[in-house]
Amino acid sequence: MDTTVADSLTGALIDGRYRVSGRLARGGMATVYAATDERLERTVAVKVIHPGRHHDPHFVERFTDEAKAIARLTHPNVVAVYDQGTHEGVPYLVMEYVRGRTLRELLGDNRRLPPTEALAILEQVLAAVAAAHRAGLIHRDIKPENVLVAEPPGGGSLVDAVVKVADFGLARAVEASADEAGAHLLATVAYVAPELVTDGHADPRTDVYSAGIVLFEMLTGRVPYDGDKPVEVAWRHVDHDVPPPSKFVAGLPAVLDDLVARATRRDPGGRPTDAGALLAEVQAARDDITVGTAATQTFAQPTVPVASIDPPTTALPAARPSWARLPSRAAAAVRPSARPGRRRAVRTGGLAGWYRQLTATKRGRQAVAASIVVLALLVAVGGWWFGIGRYTSAPALTGLTRAQAASAAAAKGFHLAFDAGRFEEKIPRDTVVGQRPAGNQRIVKGGTITLTLSRGPERYAVPDENGQPFDQAVADLTRLKLVPKRQDVYDDTMPAGNVLGTDPAKGTVLAPGTEVTIKVSKGKAPISVPNVIGTDLATAQQKLTDLGLQVAVQQQQSDKPANQVISQDPPEGSGLQKGDRIILTVSSGPPQVGVPDVSNQELDFDQASQILAQAGLVAVKVFEFPGGQVRQQNPAAGTQVPKGSQVQLWIYP
Repeated sequence: MDTTVADSLTGALIDGRYRVSGRLARGGMATVYAATDERLERTVAVKVIHPGRHHDPHFVERFTDEAKAIARLTHPNVVAVYDQGTHEGVPYLVMEYVRGRTLRELLGDNRRLPPTEALAILEQVLAAVAAAHRAGLIHRDIKPENVLVAEPPGGGSLVDAVVKVADFGLARAVEASADEAGAHLLATVAYVAPELVTDGHADPRTDVYSAGIVLFEMLTGRVPYDGDKPVEVAWRHVDHDVPPPSKFVAGLPAVLDDLVARATRRDPGGRPTDAGALLAEVQAARDDITVGTAATQTFAQPTVPVASIDPPTTALPAARPSWARLPSRAAAAVRPSARPGRRRAVRTGGLAGWYRQLTATKRGRQAVAASIVVLALLVAVGGWWFGIGRYTSAPALTGLTRAQAASAAAAKGFHLAFDAGRFEEKIPRDTVVGQRPAGNQRIVKGGTITLTLSRGPERYAVPDENGQPFDQAVADLTRLKLVPKRQDVYDDTMPAGNVLGTDPAKGTVLAPGTEVTIKVSKGKAPISVPNVIGTDLATAQQKLTDLGLQVAVQQQQSDKPANQVISQDPPEGSGLQKGDRIILTVSSGPPQVGVPDVSNQELDFDQASQILAQAGLVAVKVFEFPGGQVRQQNPAAGTQVPKGSQVQLWIYP
């Protein structure tokens, strides 16, 4: 806990519930505090956004929406969000309190991690991000500071650690309120994907890129690019491929280089499609490394007797046994000679003199013959090995699923690598559509086969362009290989030049080359609709037709007088152009009811009044004789009259 700086929130009670006990961390956009939930009596973490952004109502609204979306994301590797609100006008989140350290702190202590630990941590990170991708969320700011690691008790291997990912959606909320120039560089530049730098576009493959950079840093202890200015670092992601980790740490397995290269391709189309796809590749790489480590372990060999070697009769190299270490050229050059005369004789006699001296004795001739035989065997065996022996035939994997291909390759001792894959209209996703080397071609035993997997039909979802400038919408659709077409329409609320929507609508999945109509606002139409509610139909029609509008009329029963306008569509102040239609709803008067027959029914006044009241009418006495009955009524029975009308009654014996 940071206690070096006084903090006004320490000791504060937020929302009458969360008692702040101290500050845990401070980042670029928020400060995290430890607090006690006094209602549930548990420790929580409270993330308070830095003051300044709360004055932007758009930011507060987006922050609230993102908090609700994150709260619905339930996964064991995601830091849970419990609550959201504002304190003194500043937004805050209440989150799960994780007892551990950030990955940034771990790397600060260890510099870099062994491959098995790095992959184990990345697996849990990707599991969390994959859950978010399935829920339609993009993290946008994956970095070691947002990865919390709870180490196993006793300080064991990080393979057994519990990893949780924080700050889902927070970057999107901040980006939504950022100015256009700064929004693209919102994510930490060391981990930013190229497409965020060039056009601000983000999708699940953006998170895949950042995860690949985090893996690179865990393996090497550094990020691939560094510089004095953030913008320079960001553009290096655009202009350069991420180097392989083995360039900085010798001995790293090639499968890790391939994994980092796949995740960090500059073209998003070359990366795994989302965190779930990358997770599958990470698990496969971890299995390869685990199997490879077990296969290369060294085991002690039993001791065997070795036949004794007679001491040589000469110091010539040909007399040395095969297991003896020959001196280097430099050592031979400085070694003093006990017989300088002999050395000069050999040098002056050349190769022929050396050979004559070597074969002057029986032992020398035997050594020469043995050397020739050994050399011939070595040449023969080496030629066989390098020409034929170390090769076998590659299995035919085309047409198999990824899992089937992995099983078939492992059964024959081969390793697999995967290229970017390619789209196939009729071949299911993750089916092998190509391999190098091809089936039945030569390959080194235990070598690596590179597979091309089908990415399924090439399809793209229409992005949400509502409110975007037209040029931005065109760029977004073109990047997805869709064909934009402009349609200008008037709109009362959207500024001119901004997109109202698309046809087909956002989220519709389309094949490349499909035409998408972009509806662009022309601003408010030139005719402002007047208010004609309450006027008679004739007056309203005259007023509207004088403006060049067409009038449609529909009748509706109402307590208003007949032919009075009771509603209009569109409403007052709407923009229309000449020839547009406006619909007027006109009262047809109060509803009509039929007059019941209460005369000649042997009914007194009270009984007749009750029957008329049930019909919505009012009984009125015209003449009454005591003890009499209703003998006459006006209007007559069956007459249609407005509801609430009076019915006159004559009562006599």
